[in-house]
Amino acid sequence: MNDLAPFSAASSPSDLARRPAVARRSQHLAPDCSGLNFYEIDRSLRDLLTLYLDAPLREHLAPHLHELGELAGGRLNQLADLADKRPPVLHYRDRFGRDEEWIEVHPAYDEIRRIAFARFGMHAMTHRGGVLGWSEPMPQLAKQAFFYLFSQAEFGVLCPVNLTDCTSDLLERYGSDELKARYLDRMWTQDMDRLLYGAQFMTEKIGGSDAGAAELTAVRDGDAWRLYGEKWFCSNADGDIAVLLARPEGARAGSRGLGLFLMPRTLPDGTRNAYRIVRLKDKLGSKSMPSGEIVFDGAIAYPLGDIERGMKQMLEMVNPSRVSHLTRAAGMMRRCLNEAMQVARHRNAFGKRVIEHPLMRRQLLKMLVKTEQSLSLLMLVSTMMARPGDAQADKAVRILTPIGKYRASRDNIAVATAAMEARGGNGYIEDWPNARLVRDAHLGVIWDGTSSVNALDVIQRAVGKERAHLALGELLGERLAEARGLPGQFRTRLESTVAQAVRFAEEVADSPEKERFSRVAASALYHVTTAALMANEGARLGAEGGDARRLLMARFVLEHRLADQPKLSIGSSTAWEEPAISALLDDPPVTLDQAEALLQA
Repeated sequence: MNDLAPFSAASSPSDLARRPAVARRSQHLAPDCSGLNFYEIDRSLRDLLTLYLDAPLREHLAPHLHELGELAGGRLNQLADLADKRPPVLHYRDRFGRDEEWIEVHPAYDEIRRIAFARFGMHAMTHRGGVLGWSEPMPQLAKQAFFYLFSQAEFGVLCPVNLTDCTSDLLERYGSDELKARYLDRMWTQDMDRLLYGAQFMTEKIGGSDAGAAELTAVRDGDAWRLYGEKWFCSNADGDIAVLLARPEGARAGSRGLGLFLMPRTLPDGTRNAYRIVRLKDKLGSKSMPSGEIVFDGAIAYPLGDIERGMKQMLEMVNPSRVSHLTRAAGMMRRCLNEAMQVARHRNAFGKRVIEHPLMRRQLLKMLVKTEQSLSLLMLVSTMMARPGDAQADKAVRILTPIGKYRASRDNIAVATAAMEARGGNGYIEDWPNARLVRDAHLGVIWDGTSSVNALDVIQRAVGKERAHLALGELLGERLAEARGLPGQFRTRLESTVAQAVRFAEEVADSPEKERFSRVAASALYHVTTAALMANEGARLGAEGGDARRLLMARFVLEHRLADQPKLSIGSSTAWEEPAISALLDDPPVTLDQAEALLQA
């Protein structure tokens, strides 16, 4: 007998209320991704690492990535749910009535931190050798691969991981020998009893995205400075070592008058520094990680680097932080896509599996393309960051970092919402992962610059002042030139679209209406970049006998994400799409011959 057969007329109606009947009906609900290994089910990640990461390191890291993939689908996923539902609590006084405010976190949050910091050393792997048994500091791409998998289960702890990473980098670059000797080793350790967490206290009530309006004042006191004022958004509020911008007393107004400072939570003599955490934010998402409001009443801080170049030095932290947002968006979109695929493959509706319905197939395809775009860009940016002193790479990183952060963060919201919709009513219920994924997705469009701030950075500065778009165009031209197997007409189409997007970005940057069209131009650069990358990747993988499906994704980007007008007619021009959708949603690899045929259809 079919366990999922509907109630038959021969049964008693009262049987419908009994436990066996309830259990039988529950089998109609689609599972989520709990219990899956997120590394093993991610063919795209494994394929792209063969193209972008050197073989010895890739082989060394494979068992560690496999372990994290298993944790992400298992224990880490469970801990993330616990920490999300039990956010941090601020205690203002100890039991003796002393003003020793401290933040209590749930044990699940502590265990998540141990996985990130102690087990995998994600905060230290690019700074020193010895992490995960690798003798040298690892390249950025290796770290981002771990961030990508981790973010599919837990979003909040990646903030203190990234802040510890970036704060230690600023300390290493600009700190005095004394400061580095005092703090740096403890920021890179994997010993949880010695570890010092990094934090970032930037935003003020008066400024928001306009950091140059900051009022926090630094007053010199011997070799140190004392801070007076407040910060409105403080990420990882109970961090041990915070970086922040403050205006030295008497300095000029605007961003050029800001200095960069390092502020410890505890002074060398063991006393608490003179600042107060006055409130924790009740946030929409990333609930596990404490964000707070802080008042500074003479807190001791130490300058980092040139006191008159604070903003420029701080911006060096913004680029890797924005890459972290790109990584988290890519990872979360992958989780959302996997959740939607679980529903589509395991749920029946109107007599067939949901994935067999054409409209659902089209929606899954749109989610897949956005997800894969972000992963390709992540691979490129991470490898370009590993080429210091290379002028083309430096320019590419400069423009692609805000582009990726802007566009992938926005796509993440759309993909998370689509995955919730795919699960239906259960997607809106906190028992399932979708609600948390939707809440967390929105953070990416706010932290480290809103969508408009990032788009303006692309067009006004990266294009208008630094002409970084020219280096990007050259880089994409090189990637297309080395992509053997591309049909000539499709190659010409890609090259023409890249050139058009680069010209348009320059036209907007040089126009009096640059602000009005910045988002359009930045989005176009994102889409042509990812289309060119996916064409290159698909051709290279296919030429080696692997999966060439990324070639098909490149065409979908051109026709659906860069089209000037929506398609308002059904004709032969769309005949290729259903076979292509089938190829992308099915498990078997796509051969290079199959991809070439569909590109020319």
